[in-house]
Amino acid sequence: MIERRTFNGLGKADHGWLDASHHFSFSEYHDPARMSWGALRVWNDDTIEAGGGFPMHGHADMEIVTYVREGAITHQDSLGNRGRTEAGDVQVMSAGSGIRHSEYNLERGRTRIFQIWIQPDRRGEAPTWGAKPFPRDERAGQFVALASGSANDEDALPIRADARVLGATLRAGETAEYRFAPGRYGYLVPASGQVEVNGVALEARDGAAIRDEAVIRVTAHADAELVLVNTTA
Repeated sequence: MIERRTFNGLGKADHGWLDASHHFSFSEYHDPARMSWGALRVWNDDTIEAGGGFPMHGHADMEIVTYVREGAITHQDSLGNRGRTEAGDVQVMSAGSGIRHSEYNLERGRTRIFQIWIQPDRRGEAPTWGAKPFPRDERAGQFVALASGSANDEDALPIRADARVLGATLRAGETAEYRFAPGRYGYLVPASGQVEVNGVALEARDGAAIRDEAVIRVTAHADAELVLVNTTA
């Protein structure tokens, strides 16, 4: 089963400095049919104007993965971490027992991100933060783990969940496959481009909720950049 969720049909919030689209219920957007997908709780598609950002605020017991699509985001937190994550790169914050952080666009132009929240398997542990570059060329034609709870994904940023966040880039006409173990849930979003997933057409920033599919074949009809989350039920 693959359910297309069009970008225009997502929850919307315009705060001036922030233009947000919500794949799942978040803040003032509430849809009881879209509370989560497996352990995936939040997928926000955020455009942040230059100088805008989220002031210091707190989180606990959530794995928060930020995928930067354009521009850069600057992070600062109560642990003393500070870092700038730019387009194509990923940062992970394991909120654990509690952490406060801020996220600002300190660039001259807009910043666009996907922010993905995954419910952790382990709670109350010490909070952590990390970031890593993932050159787009290294995921050309294939899905590469960007953040993962599996020790086998040695090059991915670690998260405390039975989940994987993957990225891929496809040129027009290329196809990539990804296999799911039984009982897994998938959620796929093209950051750019046009693709077809097992016969279901997706435009840029649409979502595809995937369940009971042993394998997906993703074919690009235009150059595409993809982000996929694989989680437990």
